[in-house]
Amino acid sequence: MFEKLKELLMEEYSIEEEVITLDAEIKNDLGINSLELAELAVQCEEKFDIEIVDEDVHKFVTVRDIVDFLEQQ
Repeated sequence: MFEKLKELLMEEYSIEEEVITLDAEIKNDLGINSLELAELAVQCEEKFDIEIVDEDVHKFVTVRDIVDFLEQQ
């Protein structure tokens, strides 16, 4: 799941591969703002055929948070 998310981040947000780690903070390390995070949630919903509610999106602080959420779906 991490590799798939990493590919999405690299393709859609032009983030360098070496910056994307499980412990990377979405806003501070990857530079993704709140609007982009909402867009990322929509992209994950489409790519992984799941639903992510706003309350869950607000809990995403690190890449690991997103990966853990996706793996639980």
